[in-house]
Amino acid sequence: MTDSNPRFPDIRDAVRDLCAQFPNEYFRKVDEARAYPAEFVDALTKAGWMAALIPQEYGGSGLGLTEASVIMEEINRAGGNSGACHGQMYNMGTLLRHGSEAQKRQYLPKIASGDLRLQSMGVTEPSTGTDTTKIKTTAVKKGDRYVINGQKVWISRIQHSDLMILLARTTPLADVKKKSEGMSIFIVDLREAIGNGLTVRPILNMVNHETNELFFENLEIPAENLIGEEGQGFKYILDGLNAERTLIAAECIGDGYWFIDKVTAYTKERVVFGRPIGQNQGVQFPIAEAFIEVEAADLMRYEACRRFDAREPCGAQANMAKYLAAKASWEAANACLQFHGGFGFACEYDIERKFRETRLYQVAPISTNLILSYVAEHMLGLPRSF
Repeated sequence: MTDSNPRFPDIRDAVRDLCAQFPNEYFRKVDEARAYPAEFVDALTKAGWMAALIPQEYGGSGLGLTEASVIMEEINRAGGNSGACHGQMYNMGTLLRHGSEAQKRQYLPKIASGDLRLQSMGVTEPSTGTDTTKIKTTAVKKGDRYVINGQKVWISRIQHSDLMILLARTTPLADVKKKSEGMSIFIVDLREAIGNGLTVRPILNMVNHETNELFFENLEIPAENLIGEEGQGFKYILDGLNAERTLIAAECIGDGYWFIDKVTAYTKERVVFGRPIGQNQGVQFPIAEAFIEVEAADLMRYEACRRFDAREPCGAQANMAKYLAAKASWEAANACLQFHGGFGFACEYDIERKFRETRLYQVAPISTNLILSYVAEHMLGLPRSF
């Protein structure tokens, strides 16, 4: 293992032991079949890792985002793909921090035990993308129900989740003083919603990442499914988005170390022209540079986690951690593929699969350019560019 100072060795050892039961061949077959690693997610749940953020009083482990990020990192470092289950980690923050006591007692113990899965979050829409304040999905209160109409896209793990966190407009944009107001967060029971006002259309994509387009047509949900105060949903969802970006950073760090471990071992053994190719500086330097960048991203990940767990502002750190880690893992992926030559394209080496998986994070959950815009405006004080 190449990282210079791994933290939380007990958690790492335990997660590595579990992941060892699901070797690369397992994830390769899941990828080939475009299937869901249900057995792996079930094993994580039974071992308590998926309940890491849930307080002990509700049946969880009561850990922080820091520990949760280490769990996600180790899954990817072992050759897996945390994209199958990371939603339960970052979606949890919205319910934990802003849900009522009744909602917590209703849902959290069952999520902790694995009887319920909270894997999905419905925010993005086809016509708005990351311009979240312009969402068009509406939730209109009628008596003791909310009626939801609209459309969402790129909503993952619907088929493997029982509950979804949904952001919808409860007050028209034209009627609010600030465009970030008038949006609300709801818990949607997917078991009741699908086929009764919610239509799900899967989107086939480059990565084996189960994601969908959603269509809401007069979907009715109970009024008590509102999380927190009506109209404050955008503020609430930021907790989830910061956690999401930080956990994605950790996953990219895991990917980065996986690629570096893989290419380092290979270039020591691969002999061409009478010498290991790893002896050539043209091979050494890109690998060393990727390693340096992964290590630097690791530090920013821990700072973002520290701030989140301390309930300090962490938007900048979460964005920067995601930027650095996604860039580092992509550079490590390129070096790994390049120096394996043709073997890097062979499915049996798993490089092409991991290459596709880590490429996603240049685009999602927030694109590189939007992070740069955020830093320019909010940290450097430059004029808003859009």
